[in-house]
Amino acid sequence: MLSASSPASPASAGQPARSRLAALRQRFTRLPREARDTLFLLLVIAWIIAPHLGHLPTWCGALALATLLGRGALAVAGRPLPGALWRVGLLLIAVGATLATHRTLFGRDAGVTLIVVLLALKTLELRARRDAFVVFFLGFFTMLTNFFFSQSLTTAAAMLVALLGLLTALVNAHRPVGRPGLGTSAGVALRLALWGTPVMVALFLLFPRVAPLWSLPTDARSAKSGLSATMEVGNITQLALDDSIAMRVKFDGAVPPQPELYFRGPVLSEFDGRIWRPRVLRRSADPAPDLQALGAPVRYQVTLEPTQQPWLFALDAVTERPRIGGLPTRLTPDLQWLAERPVTELLRYTAQSHPQYRLGPLQAEGATRIALQDDVDLPPGFNPRTLQLAAELQRDPRLAGRGAAALVDAVLERLRTGGYRYTLEPAPAGVNTADAFWFDTKEGFCEHIASAFVVLMRALDVPARVVTGYQGGELNRLDGFLEVRQSDAHAWAEVWIAGQGWVRVDPTAAVAPGRTGTAQRLAPPQGAITQAIGTLSPDLLARLRQGWSALNNSWNQWVLNYTQNRQLDFLRNLGFEEPDWRDLARVLAALLGLAAAVSAVWALWQRARHDPWLRLLERARARLRRAGLAVPEGATPRALVRLLQSNPLPRSNANGTDSAPLVDWLLALERWRYARPTDGATTQAAHPTAASRRAELAALRRRFTHLPWPPRR
Repeated sequence: MLSASSPASPASAGQPARSRLAALRQRFTRLPREARDTLFLLLVIAWIIAPHLGHLPTWCGALALATLLGRGALAVAGRPLPGALWRVGLLLIAVGATLATHRTLFGRDAGVTLIVVLLALKTLELRARRDAFVVFFLGFFTMLTNFFFSQSLTTAAAMLVALLGLLTALVNAHRPVGRPGLGTSAGVALRLALWGTPVMVALFLLFPRVAPLWSLPTDARSAKSGLSATMEVGNITQLALDDSIAMRVKFDGAVPPQPELYFRGPVLSEFDGRIWRPRVLRRSADPAPDLQALGAPVRYQVTLEPTQQPWLFALDAVTERPRIGGLPTRLTPDLQWLAERPVTELLRYTAQSHPQYRLGPLQAEGATRIALQDDVDLPPGFNPRTLQLAAELQRDPRLAGRGAAALVDAVLERLRTGGYRYTLEPAPAGVNTADAFWFDTKEGFCEHIASAFVVLMRALDVPARVVTGYQGGELNRLDGFLEVRQSDAHAWAEVWIAGQGWVRVDPTAAVAPGRTGTAQRLAPPQGAITQAIGTLSPDLLARLRQGWSALNNSWNQWVLNYTQNRQLDFLRNLGFEEPDWRDLARVLAALLGLAAAVSAVWALWQRARHDPWLRLLERARARLRRAGLAVPEGATPRALVRLLQSNPLPRSNANGTDSAPLVDWLLALERWRYARPTDGATTQAAHPTAASRRAELAALRRRFTHLPWPPRR
């Protein structure tokens, strides 16, 4: 037996929580109808606004949530809403704060800020159904603005929940009588959404995607990070901790080995002692790169996430222009492909690369020597110890006269054997970044190593430059796509060697071979749940991650990247030879016409399913109204009988024989509906079957047409 001081059992410990929840639920159900509907609508609005909190001003989210909480408190307490002075004051504060934050009231960010605040403030004048409808449709619009910032599968799923919530509130508002349950209204909303799904799918597949109608606002900005146009030591270190997808690559054949997966991005040739920048050339003066393809090509398709930059990442070396539909591209002399405008939305393109290639001139003569000199120049006054190291290497008799290839090998050997370390947390480099790496810290991330290597190469009079991009990737075995993440951001070097041209050299591979050879990925810190799953089953964690990534990729491929070209391919599969947007419009119009016809047939069928007894009674009411009788709405057969008996018809004689057939018919109609079987009766007449009941009603319909109905007055 437990004593009085014994601890409570788990069941008894959970009892207070369950009782509090039950009390809260009971209190909610006892609220007036208006308060319940208002609280549900406020909850839906909060769900719609929540995704905006991360990219809108702090004051905006605080004001919106405070307004919703205050409105909910007024609804629960049954207190009156604030007056016009309060609402106007809050509106002026919101407009002034928007101007102070964004310096404008136009554009995506300022517009969404105002919409969110106005949606919250509109709930303060939620008095009539008309006000509720304004809030509903403003909520629908605010829900769509979430896609200005993210079109991910998670955002779409959250907005689907918001859509069902708004539809539920809208259905509730059209039920002015009683206290309808939210479950019933949600069921109606779900059916409405399902009925609209075929039309939505048809519009998605066939509505012509004509710019600028089918595009995001021009000031839309993705939340994803990306490589910078410049490289300052310590910049890519932060990017390496981002595990989000940078691009997905689908190869036509086998995936190349990890050491060959170098996706070329910005090429940085100008160095001011601290920051590397690309060389700026006028477009008219950009010469075509001296490129010679060797060996068999590799064909693949890239799905690039928004970068807000014009760079098109591809494996070295792309010899043909990537196919991107109607988006123009150009090739720089350092073998980087650029689009004519920044990539602000998901972009898919196909490319063909030759892993074996020869780039640049083979000999430094005349103008070529002058051009290569730009890749040897170093700013004066920086990295004196690195310059001294270069002088020592040049005096080394083992390297004298052996050329640039021997110098490269010597520096790589120094990296392998000199105690250098690859780390994500290097010590501060100071002003002379190369000196700090070669002699002081002896540690760094790929950008530290590549920058120090190129500086030393240039000090040795070897043309060299930094190349940034992505290296490696992880193959998702569920969908066959190579997933390249922001954590795969990388920097390597290119050196010019006589007789070979520009040659890729990755000094990071000399320090940490696992970074490029076996795809040892950089990973951000994991959360508690992820760590727990990984501890229990690493394979399960990997499968869950790949499954979610494959699902997101399917969303990207079939929804976000469903372009006009894919629309036209869809029509070609339907048999169109040279389809254009007009064919899309014709097919869409035909499908919508078919949907309208099906809806009409459905409506007629639904009408036929309506209670035939009520339809027959309504026909009798209409006949009597046309005769001049004041027949009230919803009059029963017995009420019509009393009306006929108290109001002689125009054709009635003294005995009232004209009304008798009508009275008999109405009483028979009443008996068909309301007569009960005789107690204890066992005959078929006393217990009619469904077929006999239908036959009786059909007989009443036939009698209806032969009754002596009075003429129209």
